[in-house]
Amino acid sequence: MATAKHPAKKQRLAKKGRQTRWAPFWVIPKVFGKGRRVHPSRVTVVKRSWRRSRTRV
Repeated sequence: MATAKHPAKKQRLAKKGRQTRWAPFWVIPKVFGKGRRVHPSRVTVVKRSWRRSRTRV
């Protein structure tokens, strides 16, 4: 990929990067209840890695 990225493409890549992050810590008690111990990645909808799968951006 080019070093200098077009601003629109850079925005799309940034959005894809934000979608793969874990959910915030306060979402777990809100979704599953206070006593439940669950990993934040279970609430994350888009599970994509830069190694495993490509984005069509």
